[in-house]
Amino acid sequence: MTQVKRSWHPKKLLNTKWTAVEPQQREKHFLVVKVELDPLDAQKVAQVTLEAVLSKRHFTLHWSELENETQWRVGWL
Repeated sequence: MTQVKRSWHPKKLLNTKWTAVEPQQREKHFLVVKVELDPLDAQKVAQVTLEAVLSKRHFTLHWSELENETQWRVGWL
């Protein structure tokens, strides 16, 4: 079975919903609240800031970490 690689346009990634496969501190559902673009290429996303829906806690990660389906799922499940 081949894995399909996700491709996100920077303007489409903002405000997307994500579910953590293994919730930490009861935080399972997240929103992308900030998208930082690569300073050398405005069409490439460098990192994103997620906000936990439950606690409103923010954290930043490299956007490609969202491609790891063992950690993240698109949408709220």
